[in-house]
Amino acid sequence: MNPVQNEDIKTSLNERGGFQIWWRLLRPHTLTAAFVPVFIGTMLAALDSSINFLLFLAMLLASILIQAATNMFNEYYDYVRGLDTEKSVGIGGTIVRDGISPKTVLGLAIAFFGIAILLGVYISAASSWWIAIIGATSMLFGYLYTGGPLPIAYTPFGELAAGFFMGTVIIGISYFIQTMAINPSVLIVSIPVAIFVGAILLANNIRDLEGDKENGRRTIAILLGKKGAIRFLAGLFITAYLFTAIFIVAGLLPIWSLLSFLSFKKAIKAVKGFIGKIQPVEMMPAMKATAQTNTIYGLLLGISLLLQLYFPI
Repeated sequence: MNPVQNEDIKTSLNERGGFQIWWRLLRPHTLTAAFVPVFIGTMLAALDSSINFLLFLAMLLASILIQAATNMFNEYYDYVRGLDTEKSVGIGGTIVRDGISPKTVLGLAIAFFGIAILLGVYISAASSWWIAIIGATSMLFGYLYTGGPLPIAYTPFGELAAGFFMGTVIIGISYFIQTMAINPSVLIVSIPVAIFVGAILLANNIRDLEGDKENGRRTIAILLGKKGAIRFLAGLFITAYLFTAIFIVAGLLPIWSLLSFLSFKKAIKAVKGFIGKIQPVEMMPAMKATAQTNTIYGLLLGISLLLQLYFPI
């Protein structure tokens, strides 16, 4: 691809130089998937115990660093395997369009993991060393998502792994380090969040379906086909909201949690945004809406728990 064509693509994707190159490398639209579970897990803990804000901040930063590092590993290994090109959308583009050295991207990912490990040592020392084992396992899966001989992202299990580790596990850890207890209801309540996190990956795979198929991936989107994958995405949204309603009725979540249903409009926009679209760049708004659904739902659910703490119903 010549420089003129490359610049045209960067313009169509609204990509700029300077600091934004490194900001895009983090894939900021995915970082809320790291913030939301920590916020919800901590707010659930606040209903049962006092909160250690240093632990909260350490857990939040570690979670964000692991998510950002996972994105960088994704960028690096997809480039090494020849999956990312100058025309690829939904990536940071720092290697294929901005000319950043692949070794630099890999080095940053390792550095982020290193900082997360140091934060994990502090969290474990202040709570339990079992957290170190769970955290190390989560980081391993973060690496194996696109690294290793058989990347999870190339299989039908990417959404399941992401939802479990970035949803249920993080919520569970965030709750445990504050209360030093394991509450089964907390893990149950994490299910909708895990579903929304998985939906972000599914939206990504719907957008990249044709390219992934050509490169030998076997994602859920490929197995179901585009129409089936869109229906599955809609089904995930409906299931997540249905679980939320059930948990409210069962008393696992407060009445305040009805606020989370305000995110439903964004979920509808996400599903409709994929229908009739062919080019990956045309599906970017739908993928963005999927991530925003997770963000809005998670923030409203966390706020509802905070309201229950101060204004119990």
